[in-house]
Amino acid sequence: MESMREKFLKLPATCISDAMNGMNNLDPQIKPLRKDFKLAGRAFTVKMPVGDNVAVLKAIREAQPGDVLVIDSKGDTYRAIAGDFVLGMAQTLGIQGVVADGVIRDIEGVLALDFPVFAKGTTVAAGGKAGAGEVNIPISCGGVPVCPGDIIVGDADGVVVIPQAISGEVYKKAVEKLEKDEKREAKVSGNREEILRYLDNMLPRN
Repeated sequence: MESMREKFLKLPATCISDAMNGMNNLDPQIKPLRKDFKLAGRAFTVKMPVGDNVAVLKAIREAQPGDVLVIDSKGDTYRAIAGDFVLGMAQTLGIQGVVADGVIRDIEGVLALDFPVFAKGTTVAAGGKAGAGEVNIPISCGGVPVCPGDIIVGDADGVVVIPQAISGEVYKKAVEKLEKDEKREAKVSGNREEILRYLDNMLPRN
């Protein structure tokens, strides 16, 4: 039997977003470091001070295989939340991927890991090690509330957060949206008359 993670992994983030009326989309600047990266998994949350990534290390140690690290780094784009060494450890311990409201470094090494990382970009500056921060608590990432256990789905279009309590309902609506889109495309694509009919139905009437 498929897990909820496996089910959501098969759906486009756009359909999931539509199923929630666009209300749980992370900041569109948070994108995959490579367009073909896709992830789905339960959120293991990290709240870190700007420039101090000790909490990221703690999260890697405590997260379970299959989790997605979701990191509230306050949108900082100067200091990295991690580089290829730290992200490589996360991958080895079974973490599905990382979503950060911040930046990473060692981009070539990170891409070589083939490990889904979603961030605002890259930097050359390392994070500090003062030791502050918290893990596995409610956070805000990319302007969206995220609780431990929420489902995170990301692909080339961006990242969406599915609250754990409504994941079944959202999955059903997202599947219905995908099926509707596929039927519409099959009917309209390449068919001039259907395209004109569709446009006439969508455009406001004078």
